[in-house]
Amino acid sequence: MADNDSVIAAARSWAGVRMALATVVSTWGSAPRPRGSHLLVHEDGRFEGSVSGGCVEADIMAVAAEVIAGAPFALRRYGVADAAAWEVGLPCGGEIAVMVQPVAAHGFDPALFDAIAAARGEGKALEVATDLTTGCSSTDPLPDAFINRYEPPRRLLIVGAVQIAQVLAGLARELGIATVVIDPRGRFLTPERFPGVTLDDRWPDEAVEALRPDGATAVVTLSHDPKIDDAALIAALRGGAGYVAALGSRKSHAARRARLAADLTDEQIDRVEGPAGIDIGAVGPAEIALSIAAGMVRALHDPR
Repeated sequence: MADNDSVIAAARSWAGVRMALATVVSTWGSAPRPRGSHLLVHEDGRFEGSVSGGCVEADIMAVAAEVIAGAPFALRRYGVADAAAWEVGLPCGGEIAVMVQPVAAHGFDPALFDAIAAARGEGKALEVATDLTTGCSSTDPLPDAFINRYEPPRRLLIVGAVQIAQVLAGLARELGIATVVIDPRGRFLTPERFPGVTLDDRWPDEAVEALRPDGATAVVTLSHDPKIDDAALIAALRGGAGYVAALGSRKSHAARRARLAADLTDEQIDRVEGPAGIDIGAVGPAEIALSIAAGMVRALHDPR
């Protein structure tokens, strides 16, 4: 899954100027960036995003400058077997194909950025098809086209403003996942403990329902208080969250399952990862938070 949030934001803020959009349309082997990744180039040379983590950016930006100046769209391939790969710095064992289009009505229409942002704001995915013979993109189906699917933005709703939550919120920030910490206990939920994080002091079921979790949303309960955690889990599972996890031992999770059975089906309860996270033998808040972050990333990359 490509993370193009910053590119979409930059394209909308740069509206009205000439730009070129580079996109990874195919990958082989250990390619450094996934299919669908963007690099946006402004007419003054500024850029946002990445198509290779730095390996071929300089060459692609040179192509982008030509496209901005009026050259037709271009398709470039880079691989370890090509001399060009070594010249631009792609000796890492992978191969990529990158398309460079003008941001214009006859290329990647600027209106598409607004459509992508609107869909994502509603928690929906949007597919954009590009004809690789003409370089024109559209939300309409096109035969033999490259399809780029823009998923809703990933979110994390943490229930329980405990120490693990402080570390987990920081990890989520580094992963580019928007985070909300939910806890009706005011002493726990303070800006000093969670700088730069959205805080919500409503009861968790009310907060989770209002935030409308979707397949790109993770909900993790950490309070250890059934009055707080159980209501949040019920709301998350009924709302269709992509990852639902609860802190606690196997014994406490068995008790949790018994409590939840009054409101949920066995199939719904089975979706709760408990104990939360990947088993890495975690000890202490930081390692537990790391295991939960890993479980969340795995689930959001592999929705069921």
